[in-house]
Amino acid sequence: MIRLLFEVGHLYHRAALDPLYQVFRQDPQYDIAFTCSHDAERRFGLFNRSLQGELEARFRAEGLTIADSTRGFDVVITGDTVRDPQRYGETLLCFVNHGTGIKNIMYRNLRAQAQTRYHVFVEGQYRVDCLQRANAVGRSIIHTVGLPKLDPLWWPGFPTRGAILQRLGLDPAKPTVLFAPTYKPTCLDVVREQILPATTDYNLIIKLHQYSWRGKYAPHWHHTIYERAVPQYPHAVLLPVDDYNIVPYMHAADTLISEASSTMFDFVALQKTGIIFVLPSEPFTHHDGEALLTEAPEALFAEAFLPITHPADIRSAIVDALRDDPLRRARAQQLRGYLFYGLDGQASQRTKAVVERLLAQGGQTHGS
Repeated sequence: MIRLLFEVGHLYHRAALDPLYQVFRQDPQYDIAFTCSHDAERRFGLFNRSLQGELEARFRAEGLTIADSTRGFDVVITGDTVRDPQRYGETLLCFVNHGTGIKNIMYRNLRAQAQTRYHVFVEGQYRVDCLQRANAVGRSIIHTVGLPKLDPLWWPGFPTRGAILQRLGLDPAKPTVLFAPTYKPTCLDVVREQILPATTDYNLIIKLHQYSWRGKYAPHWHHTIYERAVPQYPHAVLLPVDDYNIVPYMHAADTLISEASSTMFDFVALQKTGIIFVLPSEPFTHHDGEALLTEAPEALFAEAFLPITHPADIRSAIVDALRDDPLRRARAQQLRGYLFYGLDGQASQRTKAVVERLLAQGGQTHGS
């Protein structure tokens, strides 16, 4: 029996890990457990309350096994780097990034743990190139497998666009806009409630980053303004904090508005045109002065997505994004081939095959 631990650092990491669980659980040689270590909620602006117990209770209610220790596992699969690799003991430490995108936090974290050997599973050549340029590989080993997060789109039984919209109480006959801002940098400060009157001709799905709900890294007003305003607009839905998987809503959407979210990458994979809200030009940096983004999204997605700079541009940009443009489509196709490997519903299976090859070779643990 092979003991496998899914380390879910934050609830929203499950969108990337769930397809892997579905693949591994079908193999009876795996004994699978979960843990959720780091989610917390800021209370009264003063202290953080751990959500570990609450989330693990939710996992148990779903029939998942919760690990009573992080040690003794042959394989650990995580959606992020882990804070203390030694707490997992000698194991095959597999990092399946929870989100694609242009933020450099993945590279910073890997550089900080350069002596830890992760097996890093990436979605395509773009990520390999970024890891190498950032000098972030260290002792880790990179495997290009595709993006497990998107696999279910190719699996039988995935809900149709119409079924998803009907479940939300929206009109399947209308085009759908997905508003998916990230938490840092964010366009929420500029867009605020203006997204609502600008989209009345369409369905609007608002999917906030989980941090915009928790108050730990982003203020609580990120969600309270929409909780107050959305009931006044029957064409709009604010997804709740515990609805962690954005993939069904990308599938249902006809266009996307974001500024720096990894959903822009995923939207390219789905062969749809997104709208980039270009933020002011002042640099976004970490506390040590390093740039927050590896490149400007409007540059990476030039000619494939539409840039806007003001909420007043939203309405016309949606009209343009919904219009087929052969040149834009060709650029997106070229970009898709660079960003993603596979896109065939088999990334999770390829990940499992790599894990089993490594186990058969005796494993290369983080301590080796």
